[in-house]
Amino acid sequence: MDGPAQRTLLITLTGRDRPGVTSRLFRTLAEFPLTVADVEQVVIRGRLVLGVLLAYTEGADIGRVWNAAEKVATDLDMEVELSTGRNKRMPKRRGRLHVTVLGAPLAPAAMAGIASRIAANGANIDRIERLAATPVTCIELDVSGAVPEELRAGLAAEAAEQQVDIAVQRGGLHRRAKRLIVMDVDSTLIQGEVIELLAAHAGCLDEVAKVTEAAMRGELDFEGSLRERVALLAGLDAAAIDLVRGELQLAAGARTMVRTLKRLGYAFAIVSGGFTQVTDALVDDLGIDYSMANTLEIKDGKLTGGVTGPVIDRAGKAAALKRFARQAGVPISQTVAIGDGANDLDMLQAAGLGIAYNAKPVVREAADTTVNVPYLDTILFLLGISREEVEAADAGAY
Repeated sequence: MDGPAQRTLLITLTGRDRPGVTSRLFRTLAEFPLTVADVEQVVIRGRLVLGVLLAYTEGADIGRVWNAAEKVATDLDMEVELSTGRNKRMPKRRGRLHVTVLGAPLAPAAMAGIASRIAANGANIDRIERLAATPVTCIELDVSGAVPEELRAGLAAEAAEQQVDIAVQRGGLHRRAKRLIVMDVDSTLIQGEVIELLAAHAGCLDEVAKVTEAAMRGELDFEGSLRERVALLAGLDAAAIDLVRGELQLAAGARTMVRTLKRLGYAFAIVSGGFTQVTDALVDDLGIDYSMANTLEIKDGKLTGGVTGPVIDRAGKAAALKRFARQAGVPISQTVAIGDGANDLDMLQAAGLGIAYNAKPVVREAADTTVNVPYLDTILFLLGISREEVEAADAGAY
């Protein structure tokens, strides 16, 4: 025999945000035979909207709850809305997703297109929050009811049309649990390619650059192309490496990104098809935890045109990711890989989240998400880290 019917009461408080509003309301509600079915809260420019959905048994004296909620609102100088309904069994949600939008600038048309794609996917936008206004505008939407693969495909098309970057990730703690970042070096952490800087000193830049570009597009076997390019450096004075180290320029936002992640407790690693003679200096400068790269062979103060040991190629980078994860005690699902060339594809696909940063088309198509703005620290926003948290980390608040 069925028991008393279940009903719901929705209480919505609106007004100036201040400490203690949520605790005051729930302390009052604790006096009644109610259960919490759902809670959502958002603050926009200091104005709080708090919605609490409560379930109760039909026949309960809900009038007393109404009076109590209205008294809370009066005491706090806030507005309150109350509505009741039957507690229908809700369809099981497909899970919450985070949709992160990066734009420089971010136009209303882009937001309109994104919202339309979400609605067309049969999903709902539960919350919208701004994570940053500089160096790009970053808006994050919490979405429920979507099929991740279908929504990602639709928003990828919208991103291309609106010229913005859009990432779709699983919601909840999953994203914030990514505790190891593994990054490519050349044209990712730093601007340009180290081997081309060396080639400029050796007088063979055009030849090396042509092979590099083909390898990055995935048209050439990486190990073969690397050996071919390094061979052109034979006879170059090893002192040129010191000159190249002095010429290196970090990508815009690179130092902020590494510093912030380290202060927030993340492990950070680099893996490069370049050379330890250069990456070791980056490790020391930035405080990087793990590193792997190729090593140029040097004899009698000259480059021989060869490398020592196994070449760090596409498979080698993926193996390095797994090795770093073991050393850091981090599951692969909690890793993030960032790269731009075909040599990074296996690493991007092995990681919990693969990010194509200003990447070649073949990499953008294969990665989980892409970032095409020239600021490396915008990747922090994909991890749910806001500009305010970056500034707090710099101020020593973490």
